[in-house]
Order: sequence, then structure tokens, then C-alpha cells
Amino acid sequence: MTGAAGSGQRVLIVGAGGGIGSALARQIVAAGGSVFLAGRDVRKLEMLSGELAMPSAAVEAADPDAIDTCADGAAAALGGLTGIANCVGSLLLKPAHLTSTAEWQATIATNLTSGFGCVRAAGRLMKADGGAVVLVSSAAARIGLANHEAIAAAKAGLEGLARSAAATYARQRIRFNVVAPGLVRTPLTQGLVANELAEKASLAMHPLGRLGEPGDVARAIAWLLDPAQSWITGQVLGVDGGLADVKARPG
Repeated sequence: MTGAAGSGQRVLIVGAGGGIGSALARQIVAAGGSVFLAGRDVRKLEMLSGELAMPSAAVEAADPDAIDTCADGAAAALGGLTGIANCVGSLLLKPAHLTSTAEWQATIATNLTSGFGCVRAAGRLMKADGGAVVLVSSAAARIGLANHEAIAAAKAGLEGLARSAAATYARQRIRFNVVAPGLVRTPLTQGLVANELAEKASLAMHPLGRLGEPGDVARAIAWLLDPAQSWITGQVLGVDGGLADVKARPG
């Protein structure tokens, strides 16, 4: 059990160059932990690596074999891993009949296959000492949102993956949990709130009256990674301003 969330932890962050991944890295390092930064955008990784003085490597997260290689490198660099966070994601807003096969496959690969790679690596590397894995789903996996068929299916798959892995690896004390954000202000979602009308419509969907910030989600991930939460596994934590479960009173 640690004194502060992140203290003493050694965490591989896949998708570390994104808004949520980079916020998580900063939080863990500020709390005294160590991180290995992995992702596709080499320039962003190098900048964050320089800022935090933490190791990094480029990885194609949709390739489980590449995740295995990356996780081995992270474990070697950090002296073992206590956690893995998969913050990789994409956003495709199209009805099914306008979604091409290539778009469907890319959405599944980026969001679900990357999660499987992280789960597989954790099962191999953490079986002796235990640890924690956190995957990032979406409120769209829990509530029907128009034009979200591909992304909702991929994210719902992540939730099922985490629950099954939680059962499989419980005796090895490896915990698997999921956070499910609403709309968060990141470079990935910038196009959704690019104009005033779009932003107003998005705000109206979230009962708490604001969109999420990367730090909101990163704090939830860090909390679930913390060994202090050693009795929590197989759970999906909504970090969504009430989007999936709350209907605000009008006016």
C-alpha cells in the first residue's frame, strides 16, 4: 500500500502522447512513480520524455506482438511493472451504413486489439508479483448514442475483455478495470467542439454542465492503478459528468 497514489509505481502507458495519457504520466511522476511512455507520435513522446525524464518508445498499439516487445522493454527499463494503462483511442462518428470495412477494422484494431495486447502482456509479466491494468472505454458503450456503432462496439468489447481477464488472473493478483469517459477536451475530440453550436449541444448531454478534462480521467486511472485499491477488479468506472446514468432536470 502506497502513501500517495503513484508513489513507487512503475507503469507502462500506451498512448502516452495523447491528452489523457500525458496527463496520467504527469500525475504518476509527480506522485513519485515511474512511467514508460509508449505511443505512435514520436515527436510528442520525445517532448514528454524530456519533460518528465522518463524512458519512451514508439509502438504500433494495434499489434499485440509490438505491445509485447514494448512491455518487455518497459519492464527492463523500470525494473519491472506494477501497472499498464491503455490510453489509446480513436473517434469515428458515422452510422453503420456509411462506415467502410476499412474504417470498422481500424476502429476495432485501435481500440480493442490494443487493449488485448496490454492484457496479454500483463498476464505474462505480472503473474509473479501481481499488478493492475486499466483500459479506457467510453460512455458510448453503455448508452445508445447515434452514429457511434463502430466505436461503441469496440469500447464495449474492452469492457468484456477486462471482466474476463479479471476472472482469469485473479489468483495471480492482477487487477483489470476500465474507465468510461464522456466527451473529454483532447486533441482527438477538438473537431467535435470546434464551433459554438456543437459545443453547446455537447454540454447539454452532460448533466454536470461541462465537458471532461484530461486530468479528470487520468486521476481515475491513477486511482485504479494504485495498489491501495487492491480489492477492486472487473469494474467499469464512469467518468462522464453523468452522461451514461443521469438525466438532468430540464432548465
